[in-house]
Amino acid sequence: MSTDRPQRKLHHALDALRLRLSRAEALPQLATLGVICGLLTGLVIIAFRLLIEVSQSLFLPGADPENYEGLDMMWRFLLPFAGGLVLGLVFHFLPKESRHVGVVHVMERLSYHQGRLPLRNAIVQFLGGAVSIIAGHSVGREGPAIHLGAASGSVAGRYMGLPNNSLRVLAGCGVAAAIAAAFNTPLAGVVFAMEVVIMEYTVAGFAPVILAAVSATALSQFVYGSAPAFSVPQLALGSLFELPFILALGMIIGALAAAFIVITGFFAARFKAVPIWARLTVAGTITGLLALQVPEIMSIGYDTVNAALLGQLTLVALGGIVIFKLLATAAGVGLGLPGGMIGPVLVLGAAAGGLLGILGQTLAPGEASTPGLYALLGMGAMMAGALQAPLAALTAVLELTGNPHIIMPGMLAVIAASLTARVVFHQPSVYVVLLRGRGLDYRNDPVTQSLRRLGVGGSMDGNITVLPRTIAPDRAQAELALNPDWILVRDGEKLVALQPAMDLARALKEQPEATELDLLAIPAQRSQVAGVLLQATLQEALDILNATGAEAVYVSDDAAPGSEHVYGVLTRERIERSYRYS
Repeated sequence: MSTDRPQRKLHHALDALRLRLSRAEALPQLATLGVICGLLTGLVIIAFRLLIEVSQSLFLPGADPENYEGLDMMWRFLLPFAGGLVLGLVFHFLPKESRHVGVVHVMERLSYHQGRLPLRNAIVQFLGGAVSIIAGHSVGREGPAIHLGAASGSVAGRYMGLPNNSLRVLAGCGVAAAIAAAFNTPLAGVVFAMEVVIMEYTVAGFAPVILAAVSATALSQFVYGSAPAFSVPQLALGSLFELPFILALGMIIGALAAAFIVITGFFAARFKAVPIWARLTVAGTITGLLALQVPEIMSIGYDTVNAALLGQLTLVALGGIVIFKLLATAAGVGLGLPGGMIGPVLVLGAAAGGLLGILGQTLAPGEASTPGLYALLGMGAMMAGALQAPLAALTAVLELTGNPHIIMPGMLAVIAASLTARVVFHQPSVYVVLLRGRGLDYRNDPVTQSLRRLGVGGSMDGNITVLPRTIAPDRAQAELALNPDWILVRDGEKLVALQPAMDLARALKEQPEATELDLLAIPAQRSQVAGVLLQATLQEALDILNATGAEAVYVSDDAAPGSEHVYGVLTRERIERSYRYS
């Protein structure tokens, strides 16, 4: 008995937390969970980054994690080829459902699986992402970090049995914390999570996401320091007369972003039926062949970004990086390498912007700003065009460089690039293209968003009683004395109907001599019922009603039929009322 009592208290406390989190106003609880999620994500991302950088320093010349340019030509080909082959063989023997990784996987799980991210996929992402980057493929660590962060929040929430509406928030906390820890950019992490992945802005969503980003950044800065990711001189716009050229830069890079999206989608669609081992081997072969000519395209390439920002690359070198990096990244991502694309997109933008900056100085010597400024603007423009996330792109570039002077020209560049890719070339985010390539779409209409934000526990009517089909009048009177609104009728081990309590009271008055009442035979307004777990959202409850044709759902735990605890009931009308007033 001494051990049962604490367990019962813990069970009741968790039940109270779950019911509280089912409501829209559970801000203190979500904020606390956001801090915990941020710390957990920060630890995972630090471990991921250390694994990559320590491994790279063991074999790259000078123990420099970025020095793929120092490798012999043979190794520039063999390294990505072997990495693709090894990953392909490993993925070939994995269950198909375990192969899905990255930002697209996170978006799919948020849209179609209530934010439930499997732990096994996160493990595959951790190891597969590390191998991809170490092997020199043209991918980044941010995509894997986003998956790992979202999975950290989701797995922790599921372990506690939290409702699914809070799992989505925790996954968003993990995304923000991952970007913050990987880039040392807390604000960009928050904006990216809300703008790209969750695609909604609410106070209840913002607060825990911000706290997660702050706590993850604190951990990252404790290990790596607080310096910006890139060493950039204090660049500033030389003259307002440069704004038309910056507008042109945004449009050109927007077209480049559209090309990147189209080529990525081409590889994903064209090779969809090819076995995974062959796809990843082809990706490694393409990267290896391209790296023979331009080794700067290998791995993440932040050293190339720094060189472009400092104006240390020639026109020819920048042009080669743009073309070869675009092909290598589009092929790698489209063919399914378990790496990210944000880092390579920034490299592409920096190289393209630096190239346009050199051209600008050639056309208007003494008038245009240094190529470094245009490389900086190009980074934001390319990220905005490819990801359709202008605010996240601008914020990321601002935090990555620590340069506030680029805000005004940066706003013009990112909006021009975003509009060019979407309006002129009709390209959505590259993530949405890859998601649609799986036959899915990202459901983010306002009604669906509102229904997902609320759990069934916060909207149900808990004033119910569960009665067997046949019942003695004395027991019926005792149950009605508790003034329930509804009666759930149990026939054997199955809950079969929902009816108003007043109908039982009426039957007792009309049949005073009865020794037993059949609740399915008395005159009553009955509704067919289906079950839903306490962790479910209103969207899940509505989906169950639509799929089964039931008129109401009862909310229970996951115990066996006949022994489950029923918390309350939900009708269609109550779901609609909760949505309207949420």
